[in-house]
Amino acid sequence: MFYTEDGCFHPIADNTSETLPEQFTFPFYYTSHPLCVKAAEELKTYLNTQLDFEHNFGLCENKSGISIGKMFGVMIVETLEGQLGYIAAFSGKLAETNHLKGFVPPIYDTLNEDGFYKQNEGQLNILTKAIENLEQNPELDEIRLCIEQIKEDNAQKIQDFKKHIKTEKQKRKLRRVEVEHEHLSIAENESFLETLKQQSIKNNLDLKYLKLKCEAELEKAEQRLRELTQPIEDLKLERKTRSAGLQKRIHEQYCFLNAKGDVKDLIDIFKTTELGRPPAAAGECAAPKLFQYAYENALKPIAMAEFWWGIAPNTEVRRHGQFYPSCRSRCEPILGHMMQGLDVEPNPIETAGVFNGELNIIYEDDFLLVLNKPHEFLSVPGKTIKDSVLTRMKTYLPEATGPLLLHRLDMSTSGLLVVAKSERAHKHLQKQFINRTIKKRYVAVLDGVLETTEGIIDLPLRVDLNNRPRQLVCYEHGKKATTKYEVVEVKDHKTRIHFYPISGRTHQLRVHAAHHKGLNSPIVGDDLYGRLANRLHLHAETLSFEHPIKREWVSFSCEAPF
Repeated sequence: MFYTEDGCFHPIADNTSETLPEQFTFPFYYTSHPLCVKAAEELKTYLNTQLDFEHNFGLCENKSGISIGKMFGVMIVETLEGQLGYIAAFSGKLAETNHLKGFVPPIYDTLNEDGFYKQNEGQLNILTKAIENLEQNPELDEIRLCIEQIKEDNAQKIQDFKKHIKTEKQKRKLRRVEVEHEHLSIAENESFLETLKQQSIKNNLDLKYLKLKCEAELEKAEQRLRELTQPIEDLKLERKTRSAGLQKRIHEQYCFLNAKGDVKDLIDIFKTTELGRPPAAAGECAAPKLFQYAYENALKPIAMAEFWWGIAPNTEVRRHGQFYPSCRSRCEPILGHMMQGLDVEPNPIETAGVFNGELNIIYEDDFLLVLNKPHEFLSVPGKTIKDSVLTRMKTYLPEATGPLLLHRLDMSTSGLLVVAKSERAHKHLQKQFINRTIKKRYVAVLDGVLETTEGIIDLPLRVDLNNRPRQLVCYEHGKKATTKYEVVEVKDHKTRIHFYPISGRTHQLRVHAAHHKGLNSPIVGDDLYGRLANRLHLHAETLSFEHPIKREWVSFSCEAPF
């Protein structure tokens, strides 16, 4: 049985063979410690066999309800008596509850029927229902249609009257010409011109009164619309005010401990972030729950890991049973506070991108050069890491003009990059990139075997705002991303493949390989969408284009180092 009578602490049997880590896990980039793997396997076994709750993870066809996968977390902890064990948590709610035997409780239980949240939620629901009832009044649609019809009729009336005025003006003009030949006396002529003038004034006054009449008719209808909508707006304002107050009060309930015993709520934690306020569902992830329970129960955090269980979401890359880092937008500020006082592994991302060797230039002439970028090295400077291909090229080519780089490769991707030495060469090559006449081929090794040998992947991509720099598949806001592929070889349950990117989106090949609507097989060593290995097995192998000055087709290749 997964849970014990003692609560959420699960002793680990036979742990003497495993050496404890010297530092706690850096939760945003890690390799799972063997004890975490052991704890996770025990939890997975329970999830596969349990009869304690009903939740459709999307793993069984006969399950009812919406299929929803979940992130689970395990934390290795040590009691004051030196006993080693683990605690477990799930993100959000599970089986429509925040409390399940064997799992740590939430920071704050929004589902508590006796709590202020549920009571205030009921009041908000009453307001919402009242708003919906008022919005369903059939007179609302009738008056809106009436207003549109009045506007249309008024516009036509004014247009017709303006045409009438124009016609009358033409008649007066012709009459003036005729009168010139009638030899009128001075008095008669003055009387005639005054008559025409009064006719013109009358027409303009009639137009003015017509407009006033139209405006009055429209105002009467719009006033009736305001009478119908004002109660709705008043209720919406009341709901918004109540909701904002409730949200603030909830954020104040989410109080997080750290290893030093300090406490901060969500508002304090997020006020110094770029967003300036807590995002939705902040504090509901597994990791904060694990830390909070450990601190509240005098358990020493040793190591941590999180894994996905169930069907993948439509947008994200998530594989059943695989370990993943904590999310950044919600968890990074919270865990940044909660890990204070703990000896945590250094952030490997801060030391990434270091390359002490010389860049390998495979071709160079007076106009351009082609180099082989090493993996884990930036194409352009980052926020904290300044060393990059671009910075080195500026040193190597001090007399060069123009932006130098034509394209980029992800830091983890190795392979061919072309550098233009002059603005003229850059513009010509840039035009080829824009027109997609430059031919590129990548080679990759996928962690799995494909059912097809060739094809085209078309999945639009956008950045995951909650977890940069990860990308999401998004048909509503994503940019078009298309990749052609062909299988080269299958060996040891790995697939060697050629990618031909038709577009050039961030992480395009990585997401197209890993997403379940793509190839459903992540690239070996993909730390964002797959599993860590010695490196990302993705390499820009060939590059072909028209030489910007010589105007002849040139091709370059560089064999992958894997």
